[in-house]
Amino acid sequence: MKSKQAHILLVVDNPQDVDTTKRAFQAQGIENPIHVAHTGKVALEMLQGKGRPALNPTPQIILLDLDLPEMGGIEFLKALRQDPHLKACSVFVMTRQNTQKDILEAYNLNVAGYIIKPINFDSFLEIVATLNSFWNLIELPN
Repeated sequence: MKSKQAHILLVVDNPQDVDTTKRAFQAQGIENPIHVAHTGKVALEMLQGKGRPALNPTPQIILLDLDLPEMGGIEFLKALRQDPHLKACSVFVMTRQNTQKDILEAYNLNVAGYIIKPINFDSFLEIVATLNSFWNLIELPN
């Protein structure tokens, strides 16, 4: 990514998925700070500073699984889009859920992309490389 490294919030409950994502980022030379939340509720608290200090700077990119305990990904997206300070965050859904209902609902909540998690690591590396190229091309709000 650009020298002004955007912080990334990874919202996923599976520790193996967290490790795989971090390994893929490292393999692609992505050195952006990564924050991890294991539920949508915790992610929202981290962003809004409820019960803990808010992440500073606010992550501009959120990688979101939909199948989360406590507060699912769609519920998290709805709350995020209602917050005037957070609604501009770029959210990429990265999930194993592949129903048209989920895809349509996510895009109706202005996600930047909906990615079905691949089974193998090499395919995941390709996805991360594509995301990195995309992030290098676009301008994110400050």
